[in-house]
Amino acid sequence: MQPKNFSKIGTGIKASVIKHSPEILIGMGIAGMLTTTVLAVKATPKALSLIEEKKKETGLERLTMVDTVKATYKCYLPAAGVAAASIACLVGSNKISARRTAVMTTAYSLADTAFREYRSKVVETIGEKKEEAIRDKIAKDKIEQNPPEQNNVVIIDKGNTLCYDVLSGRYFKTDIDKIKKAENELNRSMIYDMYVSLNDFYRKVGLEELPLGDELGWKCDDGLLEFYLSSQLTSKDEPCLVISFNVSPRYNYDKLG
Repeated sequence: MQPKNFSKIGTGIKASVIKHSPEILIGMGIAGMLTTTVLAVKATPKALSLIEEKKKETGLERLTMVDTVKATYKCYLPAAGVAAASIACLVGSNKISARRTAVMTTAYSLADTAFREYRSKVVETIGEKKEEAIRDKIAKDKIEQNPPEQNNVVIIDKGNTLCYDVLSGRYFKTDIDKIKKAENELNRSMIYDMYVSLNDFYRKVGLEELPLGDELGWKCDDGLLEFYLSSQLTSKDEPCLVISFNVSPRYNYDKLG
């Protein structure tokens, strides 16, 4: 094999290790904790034997805590060393994950700010009506790219208005009053609690929560939440309300200040 190939393989392995370092460290930490338990269990019979020898040596029926530790600590040094290394792996994994989350949050915040500034300039340049027309066209493209099928429409407890959630790509049937009520209740919660999550919205309209739904949300500093409802027709000429938001949900929405 050529040296260049070895270099490529080495680079690939290094990149993979760096990418998956949190998972690797967690795995090492868990394995280390299990090893610690095994070593401690194996050391216990020897430690008990040393305690009995110390009792005979001192003539005491019961050793003090200090004497017990002095007599047995060497038995548990291997277990303690592995435990310390395991804790270091778990702490290291947490630090790497926290650092990556901070970077991702910063990048997302910058992109969100840039998008808002861009949208503001678009409205300023072409006017609000034309900007709304563009948003309606985007909404139409969304349902054309992801048409509703009978098996992917969620039926809420009442209402027969077909709706499409842009963020999750889900269709559901409800009524317009429930959507307006959800908007009002979310804004009321935001005023009192200073933020609401994406899952709060899904609970209000009767949809199942998403795994990321508690990680994304809206902050009161960004202003009250406003639903943008675009009336469109599906490929079967069925009326459909496409739901988007005046402000995109973001990470760290619940961090005040």
